[in-house]
Amino acid sequence: MKIRNHRLIRDDGAAVAFVASPNVTKGNRGRIQPEYLVMHYTAGASAQSSINWLTNRESEASAHLVIARDGAVTQLVPFNRKAWHAGPSRWAGRSGLNSISIGIELANAGPLVRRANGWTTGWGAAVADEDVVEAAHDNGGSVRGWQAYPTPQLESALDVAAVLGRHYRLSDVVGHDDIAPARKEDPGPAFPKASFRSAVIGRAEDGPELIETTTAVNIRAGPGTGHEKLPVSPLPPATRLEVVSVQGVWREVNLIGAVDGETNVQGWVHGGFVAPVGSGARS
Repeated sequence: MKIRNHRLIRDDGAAVAFVASPNVTKGNRGRIQPEYLVMHYTAGASAQSSINWLTNRESEASAHLVIARDGAVTQLVPFNRKAWHAGPSRWAGRSGLNSISIGIELANAGPLVRRANGWTTGWGAAVADEDVVEAAHDNGGSVRGWQAYPTPQLESALDVAAVLGRHYRLSDVVGHDDIAPARKEDPGPAFPKASFRSAVIGRAEDGPELIETTTAVNIRAGPGTGHEKLPVSPLPPATRLEVVSVQGVWREVNLIGAVDGETNVQGWVHGGFVAPVGSGARS
């Protein structure tokens, strides 16, 4: 992908789907030079329902992009225009992130409800157990269920974010919950923010990426819950790992040290349950 005239262009030369939102700041006051990328979840029933809402004047909200759970991308606002996605916000000493950032909305229900017959969204739609991440939010609170981000969506988001990062020389990737922690929880603990940011912005240091588990987590023979758990599962919190490769939300890792006396263990862990060593992230 590439960017032309502040529109996202696919590899075949066609622009991604564009549905113009009226919820932008007009005139010269609405022109921006993006410095940050802000990630959100929609908390909606589908990508289309969120697109409909973000292009409705009554919502008084918008974002530059919406990415569906199958990875489909829709642009609502050119990247050099001020969209209304961040609200009152602050990051790195800067206030009002709408004026200096691009906003991406990922179709995701956000926090879930545990009922007698399983997990549901806030509006009662069933969610399969394998699509649930149980974790506490980094900003505090108890352990809750959150809808997982599927691999096609994360891969698409990463591709888009990498293009945006290069084109606009973005300085950071943050969550809405970083820039407005008292008000917002998106994109939440199911989103692999640390590894996503590293992939887009890069790391200053050379050498392998070192991560650690933020809660007890299974290590599997392959990238997905359909693969068998390795005998050392679950890895305890604060287990250190070296990243070998990345496939969507999954990380292929080498175990550093030993667990239950086992060493030389290599397998796959879900990116929602790990963080860079020393980041202080704990579920």
